[in-house]
Amino acid sequence: MNGKRWAIILVLGAVVLNLGVRPVLARKTVIADHLAPAAYSSIPDKYIQQAISRFNLYYGHTSHGSQIVTGLEMLQDATHFFYPAEETGPDLGYYPDWVNITRTRLNQPGNDINMVMWSWCGQVSGSSQEEIDTYLQAMNQLEQDFPQVIFIYMTGHTDGSGIDGNLNVRNNQIRDYCRRNGKVLFDFADIESWNPAGTHFPDTSDDCGWCSDWCTSHTCPDCGDCAHSHCLNCYLKGKAFYWLLARLAGWNPGGKGAVAAPVLLLSD
Repeated sequence: MNGKRWAIILVLGAVVLNLGVRPVLARKTVIADHLAPAAYSSIPDKYIQQAISRFNLYYGHTSHGSQIVTGLEMLQDATHFFYPAEETGPDLGYYPDWVNITRTRLNQPGNDINMVMWSWCGQVSGSSQEEIDTYLQAMNQLEQDFPQVIFIYMTGHTDGSGIDGNLNVRNNQIRDYCRRNGKVLFDFADIESWNPAGTHFPDTSDDCGWCSDWCTSHTCPDCGDCAHSHCLNCYLKGKAFYWLLARLAGWNPGGKGAVAAPVLLLSD
């Protein structure tokens, strides 16, 4: 590389630093699925602390989406205190409301939100391919328009319709898109579909019937209320979300959990 080109790179780097812009590094697919909760105990605490100090989450959800927040509450101890910086509604079923709400929030003067996640209620079950494409395109456009913000995609909750049901077809549409395009995905449905021993329940519904069976022979935490479901379901989702935060903070577990691809994200 000649001296002139090096000079250009150095000047551009100085401009970035002087403007206080945090450059975005290459993004890789990161998927929190049913393998993520099992890897929770292996997360180095420093990555959780980095996530807590670095990420300000804006989370749009209704009742089903609150399961993640309940799970985070169940995992609080002396070092783990991550909550969404702000919560809002409605949910992904209300297009384009959620897009407009997101844009308004991120365009506020002094915005410090650098992570956005929206959940579904039950709308994926009745969605068409075109409607899911609209969701995916809207999320991708937000990413293009706000490159300093991490956007977390999500699948819809289980509904008992099984592998061949429209829900799973549409969820696979979301999964495939995220894998092909280097997105961050919280796989809500997949987490609900496997017990901690690795048994798959493809026909389960959002009430998590297998959770009760599991807890008859295993010690399970209590949460008071896990919206529409069992406390174990919320607990596993809380673990999966901490796993996702740690990955986005730079933790590379060397293949443990749902994704082996090294991550990404924003530099300090």
